Amino acid sequence: MSTNRDALPSAPGISRRSFVRAASLAVPLTAFAASGAPLWLGEPAAAASVAASTYAHPGLLHTLADLDRMTRHLGAEPWTGGWGRLTANGRSRATWSPRPVETVIRGGTGQNYGPLFTDIHAAYQNALRWRISGEEAHGAAAVRILNAWSGTLKTVTGNADRFLAAGIYGYQFANAAELVRDRPDFELGRFRDMLLTIFHPMNEQFLTDHNGAVITNYWANWDLCNMASTLAIGIFADRDDLVDRAVDYFHTGAGNGSLAHAVPYLHGDGLAQWQESGRDQGHTIMGIGLMGAFCEMAWNQGIDCYGADDNRFLKAAEYVAKYNLGHDVPFTPYTWQSGPRATTASHAGWHTQTVPGAGGRGQARPVWDQVLGHYSGRRGLATPWVAEIAASLRPDGGGGDYGPNSGGYDQLGFGTLTQYVAGTGRRMTRLQSFNQPQRYVRHAGSAIRLQPTSMPLTSSEFRVVPGLAGRTRGRVSFEAVDAPGYFLRHRGFELRLVRNDHSKGFAAHATFIPVAGLADARLTSLRAHNYPDRHLRHHGLGVRLDVIRSATARADATFRMVD
Repeated sequence: MSTNRDALPSAPGISRRSFVRAASLAVPLTAFAASGAPLWLGEPAAAASVAASTYAHPGLLHTLADLDRMTRHLGAEPWTGGWGRLTANGRSRATWSPRPVETVIRGGTGQNYGPLFTDIHAAYQNALRWRISGEEAHGAAAVRILNAWSGTLKTVTGNADRFLAAGIYGYQFANAAELVRDRPDFELGRFRDMLLTIFHPMNEQFLTDHNGAVITNYWANWDLCNMASTLAIGIFADRDDLVDRAVDYFHTGAGNGSLAHAVPYLHGDGLAQWQESGRDQGHTIMGIGLMGAFCEMAWNQGIDCYGADDNRFLKAAEYVAKYNLGHDVPFTPYTWQSGPRATTASHAGWHTQTVPGAGGRGQARPVWDQVLGHYSGRRGLATPWVAEIAASLRPDGGGGDYGPNSGGYDQLGFGTLTQYVAGTGRRMTRLQSFNQPQRYVRHAGSAIRLQPTSMPLTSSEFRVVPGLAGRTRGRVSFEAVDAPGYFLRHRGFELRLVRNDHSKGFAAHATFIPVAGLADARLTSLRAHNYPDRHLRHHGLGVRLDVIRSATARADATFRMVD
């Protein structure tokens, strides 16, 4: 498979780049739920506090569709159990008081980084509670914490561990802030500047220079956290250069965080060896969590890193899960060099691991439901060992639930609440009419009609895949769930369900651009890829492409994307 970041994935999957764009609203999803308004939000409306963006917001670990799903699933298990873990966590209290300092030190003399990571988790947990429950006190608490740090912090320093701080806390900070970015009380510009001037330069310094060490000196986690921070900051700040840098490094980087180095050996039975497997299992599972977070953030912008190199990451996750469940796994001896760079390598040490490291075996870390949610939930792939270990830890918690030291805060957690998908099979979408909400876009043979909910469910279900027309971000195509290989396409401006003949013409006619709903910016309209002046609309219960000129047509051209 190509490692180009805009290449199509090898199998259908949901690409949300621009598809789950957030409306610039300062209220959570549940406020709309309470009012009876639809919950799918389309492309962002203009807002004074947020510049026009080509990225989906929120679009790091959680999209608006994800948050909608979390809200709708409360009251059912295991999501209610996951919600219980969140609300029971002491850091999710709305009364949390931040403790910002100008200089954070991790490693060496004068370490003081504890308040930083606990405050980040308090901000994230309160932001998540606000988004799901609508309780204003939690939204205000998250903003209070984040504003305090962006108004105080000046530098992150220490020994080599300062680069771990820049990576782990950079990507976590960005994720907490992403959830409240549209609140009027959040100092978005100041926070963005903090990420770009304090955290990102350290991320780039490490990925470029590796603290002056030989390239194999630092374990995969060091690269991965700085890759995750670069990606998260790039998306948060709408910086294509940072996003490109992170994704390119994932595919071709020289350090141990790139895919080929983090997963150096492929074994049989769908297993692949993780780079730190011979070291210990705590750091190995941490690596699965960091790569999972990286892939999820990329996926939510329409970039498929999960599927790279024939799902190489899944094979590593299966390997790590199987070993930590107490089973034997194959092991290829792993040799690496350590020490500082010099003109000759004779000064540096060489080391070889010959068996998996047993330290920390079976350690509980909240990483598995996220991996399971993608490969099994979205893609419908077999994940026997990941499924088993995830089930053994469900519902999982978050920072503060897995020990008081920094290792207990390496993951944001709460994967059961935020990522768990019941059963298997790819996530699907139904197109619900805005002005006739009892009707959905359905197919009957090749004909496409707007028909009521009494008709067969499967005829209205579509997999949303990256646009067939190619590598431009933000385009999507719709494949019928009950007719694989058949896609919605326009022909003579009428929408039809037609088998993909893999021609350029078919791809162009089957590709659409999700934009803000023409009648309600919280919903979605679909503009034709190859006729940019036309949108999909229903007319006489048929569905076609039209130039939209009237209020009636705008309503006809607006849909809710039901996940």
